[in-house]
Amino acid sequence: MRKRTEPVALEHERCAAAGSSSSGSAAAALDADCRLKQNLRLTGPAAAEPRCAADAGMKRALGRRKGVWLRLRKILFCVLGLYIAIPFLIKLCPGIQAKLIFLNFVRVPYFIDLKKPQDQGLNHTCNYYLQPEEDVTIGVWHTVPAVWWKNAQGKDQMWYEDALASSHPIILYLHGNAGTRGGDHRVELYKVLSSLGYHVVTFDYRGWGDSVGTPSERGMTYDALHVFDWIKARSGDNPVVATNLVRRLCERETPPDALILESPFTNIREEAKSHPFSVIYRYFPGFDWFFLDPITSSGIKFANDENVKHISCPLLILHAEDDPVVPFQLGRKLYSIAAPARSFRDFKVQFVPFHSDLGYRHKYIYKSPELPRILREFLGKSEPEHQH
Repeated sequence: MRKRTEPVALEHERCAAAGSSSSGSAAAALDADCRLKQNLRLTGPAAAEPRCAADAGMKRALGRRKGVWLRLRKILFCVLGLYIAIPFLIKLCPGIQAKLIFLNFVRVPYFIDLKKPQDQGLNHTCNYYLQPEEDVTIGVWHTVPAVWWKNAQGKDQMWYEDALASSHPIILYLHGNAGTRGGDHRVELYKVLSSLGYHVVTFDYRGWGDSVGTPSERGMTYDALHVFDWIKARSGDNPVVATNLVRRLCERETPPDALILESPFTNIREEAKSHPFSVIYRYFPGFDWFFLDPITSSGIKFANDENVKHISCPLLILHAEDDPVVPFQLGRKLYSIAAPARSFRDFKVQFVPFHSDLGYRHKYIYKSPELPRILREFLGKSEPEHQH
């Protein structure tokens, strides 16, 4: 009996052991699974946080880029709208174009007292005020020849007016648009001309500098005629002047001694078309209608190419090849119109170019060391001559 029961007992023990071993493994597996889930719960949010932060940063960067692009688009549309609106504005208000032509509101250099030319280094210069018409007053500077520098100290206007009766030639200098008679490059030119023994009389047209009045081409010509007559009343010498005035003087048979043009153009339409300001609109549809016709309708022509056909006195044209404001070809074209004109058949016509390497551009021909020689030779000759 014992033998029979022992194997059964052993079998039960093995089964129990197996059962207990099996249940232990299951428990261990279940335990490990719980720990894994707990670990996942603990580590899951911490691992997700960097990813969320990266996504948020990317969204912010994209948002900023989108905001910048939207602002750029707004600016672009505003600029485009302004670009298209300006031609219509100028066409509807021709007075705007006139102001852009005259640029009399540009006063350079600023903060100078035009009543005191000595502040600009012109201590042998007197400031006058003349009245060409009622309600029009123009400021005038008269610089005597440099050899009179000491005698001019402390002298009044009467002394300067009497000095015009001397044997020294007189140059009536008519400046271009923008700025005043006190412009830096103009002052330097007065000094050069004064050093050569010339009286230099210059002025600001009505509406320029401290001169009173409304700018117009007619008004500018009338102001120049008034100053010319004022000079002639005090001196028998013939000054050197510029085209609109010279044509009028020749028509009334009182031509000047000579005419010198610095960086001239043919007419205002060709100059406006060639001016650097017109570059952005030069190929705009209807450019002439929008920009050039309003100039003509405002009575502004400055037709030098027509004026030179009626001038009967020696003519000298100076022009720098690198002139960015009035293209060199316009000065040469004006010469080609003047040289064969019948009115010049008894007078010399000379064109002097200045090479672009010299860098004289539009304002700085006065720097040329050759200028004194050129002026002396031109003004010293009286025989007919056509050269360039």
